[in-house]
Amino acid sequence: MDNRSGKFAGEDPFEIAQRWLTEAEASEINDPNAIALSTVDASGLPNARMVLLKGIEPDAFVFYTNYESAKARELDSAGKAAFVMHWKSLRRQLRVRGLVDREDGPTADAYFATRSLKSRLGAWASKQSRPLSSRAALMAEVAKVATTHGTNPKRPPFWGGYRIKPLEIEFWADGEFRLHDRFAWRRATLDAPWSVSRLNP
Repeated sequence: MDNRSGKFAGEDPFEIAQRWLTEAEASEINDPNAIALSTVDASGLPNARMVLLKGIEPDAFVFYTNYESAKARELDSAGKAAFVMHWKSLRRQLRVRGLVDREDGPTADAYFATRSLKSRLGAWASKQSRPLSSRAALMAEVAKVATTHGTNPKRPPFWGGYRIKPLEIEFWADGEFRLHDRFAWRRATLDAPWSVSRLNP
């Protein structure tokens, strides 16, 4: 295996990912934690959208969404997902593929409580991914929810988190003459040790 050093150094891919994200937070103009999340529907047709990564845990990447959304239905059905993070300012990207499970307990409650009041009310009001007659109808629903749930709404039962527990993580950094540096961390199961290999650009 090629000796990893510099930006690729480390024996834990989650620590490397967190380091890269922290560096991006200092240089990326907007949403350094944005990920392009990919899922598949029941027919195997892929779907992709941008969401915000909200945590890197010792063995998982965490984000939150409406459990009645298209992405949540696809995540629950397939039990697998992939995402890519691209940091233009650093000329790096992180690719992840793995297994998915829900986070709908105290951790989700705690994160929901940190969101702005408008975001919490919006979570209650939005029937995500379903048809909407007008923006006025959505704002009317937000006003209704504000009256019902007050200034400290609890997390809706249909809203919470997902953990992506990776089987593959790839770290990519731009190189001269398009000779990029790529290191892939792979494991056969979540309990298996990681193997690391350098990939051709």
